[in-house]
Amino acid sequence: MIKLDRTLTYRLHLLHKLTDLESQRAYVAEAGLSMSDGRCLTAVGTFAPLSVNDLAQKANLNKGQASRAAQSLVDQGLVVKAASPTDGRGVVLTMTPKGKAAWQRAMQLVGRRNQDIFGVLSAAEREQLSDFFDRLIAKARADGGAVEDAGEE
Repeated sequence: MIKLDRTLTYRLHLLHKLTDLESQRAYVAEAGLSMSDGRCLTAVGTFAPLSVNDLAQKANLNKGQASRAAQSLVDQGLVVKAASPTDGRGVVLTMTPKGKAAWQRAMQLVGRRNQDIFGVLSAAEREQLSDFFDRLIAKARADGGAVEDAGEE
């Protein structure tokens, strides 16, 4: 019988929780943002313009979490909501100049956290792991996996 603590999902969830603890602290201390706001700001800055649904998918949040974070970013003057030119009921999210500066700080944090986490692996191991993740993600998507239903940050 397989040991629970050796399964992929158990170990991914554990790694997620362990790394998120430090990421939460770092977002607040270095970027002045909650982790949800930071994730959403980095997604808007990287993939804009985005609808709230697109933001949820890109930030790996459910739609409700993405909507709340988007409104928080608007309230902070980091993101602008405008009417969607293609969807009469939808909105498009883009960054303000203040948001671009915050995005740069947040992306520096993301880069540093990524290096902190993956720094124990050689370049070849990081590339191999990246390839493995790409294959696992493709398989999960093909099997009908949906980020919208994940519900966790």
